[in-house]
Amino acid sequence: MWQQIEGLLRNSSRSVTLIAPFIKKSIFEAAVAAVPASVEHIRCVTRWTPAEVAAGVSDPEIIEISESDKRVRIDLCPALHAKIYVGDDRCLVGSANLTSKATGRVPDSNIELLVEAAVAHPEIQRVLGQVETAAVEATLHQAVLIRKQAELLKSEASPSRADDAELAIQPWYPVTRRPENLYVLYSGRGSFASAVEEGIVLDLALLNVPVGLSEGDFNAVVRSRLHAIPELGQLQDGESLSNVELELALAQRSGVDEVLARRRTENIAAWLQHFDTYYTEVDSWQLRRGREIG
Repeated sequence: MWQQIEGLLRNSSRSVTLIAPFIKKSIFEAAVAAVPASVEHIRCVTRWTPAEVAAGVSDPEIIEISESDKRVRIDLCPALHAKIYVGDDRCLVGSANLTSKATGRVPDSNIELLVEAAVAHPEIQRVLGQVETAAVEATLHQAVLIRKQAELLKSEASPSRADDAELAIQPWYPVTRRPENLYVLYSGRGSFASAVEEGIVLDLALLNVPVGLSEGDFNAVVRSRLHAIPELGQLQDGESLSNVELELALAQRSGVDEVLARRRTENIAAWLQHFDTYYTEVDSWQLRRGREIG
């Protein structure tokens, strides 16, 4: 695999594009080094999620190479699964990511496939067009933030199903008391006190939100995770849910004390109000779907 990729890169004269969901820094460095100095543009498209970075299959530190080599641009495409390596008018398509095991640069490497094709092939053009539409340029803020999330995940969970780059992540309940701050930090539009930031980073890590989402897509991912909280089952069935019922369910299922159950209840209510169309009534309240009137 590596001989194919390196050969394509060394014979490029105008532009190079490297598209793979998993990219390790050492292999990316070798790939960039193989590109002739005459090539002015090297574009990399990848994806970063906390669980995948924690599992060790992707390195957000590849952003450092774009800092030192101005030919390099790193883009993020959250839904990316394709592997395409382009050099001028030729490309390789197949299964191999830019990792040591996928490219055959270590013993016991993966069984992979890369097939040479013309960039002009209609299906390749279709995928390249989709990538172009969805990809956004990566930032140093995103790289640093995803690494923080990955390190938190590694301390909170143990690897499982390593071939799928998944982690056995503990059940998630919102930690951040002001959910409107979540996208602000995620998108790099603001900074917070260390204690507040720590809670936001933990929520982002356990939510496993991929980097590079628009605010609407980000909200949709969070909303789906909220709906998956087991204690909110009767809300999903169209019923109301009182704070007393939710506190009791949280205490019974999770084995937490009354204080933590109450705090989780308040946080969940705030998140449902922000990310969905639920509201609470005053005092001994109930969560109800819809918008509060008056």
